[in-house]
Amino acid sequence: MSVSFRSTSAVRSACGLVLAATALACTPTWAQTKLASADQSMLKDIAQANIAEIESGKVAVEKSQNEDVKKFAQMMVDDHSKALMDVQKLAESKSVTLPTDPDVKHKATMLEFKALSGKTFDSRYVKQAGVGDHEATDKLLKKTQANAKDADLKALAGKMIPVVEGHLQHARDLAKMKG
Repeated sequence: MSVSFRSTSAVRSACGLVLAATALACTPTWAQTKLASADQSMLKDIAQANIAEIESGKVAVEKSQNEDVKKFAQMMVDDHSKALMDVQKLAESKSVTLPTDPDVKHKATMLEFKALSGKTFDSRYVKQAGVGDHEATDKLLKKTQANAKDADLKALAGKMIPVVEGHLQHARDLAKMKG
């Protein structure tokens, strides 16, 4: 039994539809979905937290006279730079534009840090950037993991929580030593 087609263009159209459907089915889900507005906001906030830690860490590496504070600050620059790269990769895959500079609040904090020196600087840096900012970031990441609709964003938050909790504990230990 043979099947004849009246038109080769009908065959091409049918093949084209099959190919298009196949390509769509093979496209990763992250490429098909755009982040919900709330998820975009959380991703931007996570980026902002990392940017703030990197920038304040750079100031502390330069200004602190305390070796423990300098080591902590360098760890903040290193770890939060890696985290920011992960955030940027996810944002790029979801077509989200992230901030590139610290927000107004953290710019003001940076000005304050630059005006301080010695033990006063160390104490303020550890209290604000070490303890305070990490408490806020830990809360943000847990909220993101609980409330985000996007599975990739939830996974990123989950990956970052143990690192931020480690930083927070380290900062609390430093704050106790500073007395």
